[in-house]
Amino acid sequence: MYIPKLNMMENRQEIAAFMQRFSFATIIHSIDNVPVATHLPFHISLRDDKLFLTAHFARANDQWECLERSRSLVIFSEPHAYISPTNYEKLQEVPTWNYISIHAYGQARIITAPEAVMALLENSIQDYESSYMQQWQGLPSDFRHKLLNGIVAFEIEVDELQAKQKLSQNKTVQEQHNIIDNLSASPDSTARTTAEYMRKRLEQDTD
Repeated sequence: MYIPKLNMMENRQEIAAFMQRFSFATIIHSIDNVPVATHLPFHISLRDDKLFLTAHFARANDQWECLERSRSLVIFSEPHAYISPTNYEKLQEVPTWNYISIHAYGQARIITAPEAVMALLENSIQDYESSYMQQWQGLPSDFRHKLLNGIVAFEIEVDELQAKQKLSQNKTVQEQHNIIDNLSASPDSTARTTAEYMRKRLEQDTD
């Protein structure tokens, strides 16, 4: 990913927190020189200062067969917003787009032990709807274990991170405040979230 120095994110804790918040990502492989992608929810964890991504494919999706044959690319990309030139102090400006995107690379390993696959599913429940856990654990054991036959679970140890936040860092402080105010007033929730990240970054720069 092309990342100007001004837009580079380097704090691993901050990057991991972003990935945890926007964990529905795209995993990409190449099959016979053709790019293929699947959209999956990921569980993100830091262990011994290493970053791990876990998820599962439907077994019917043959992309899972690439997991141990090639490196994986997982893209986390959210939020984003159109930026109007009306926010700027000069007339000779053009529209642009603000966004945050993380590219995570690594070698995957398939998880086969039933108890480990079950733990992966339960991590997912804790991530997205912890209140469902009681109902899940009350389901018949054979029903829950039958579900494991239909999925392929995997874990990626991330060995390369490319993290970019394009948040109008090249504009004046006043122009950045203009953008934050306009995005904050938008009916679009993604625009408002973009403003949230812009505000946080600007506050860090001025501390």
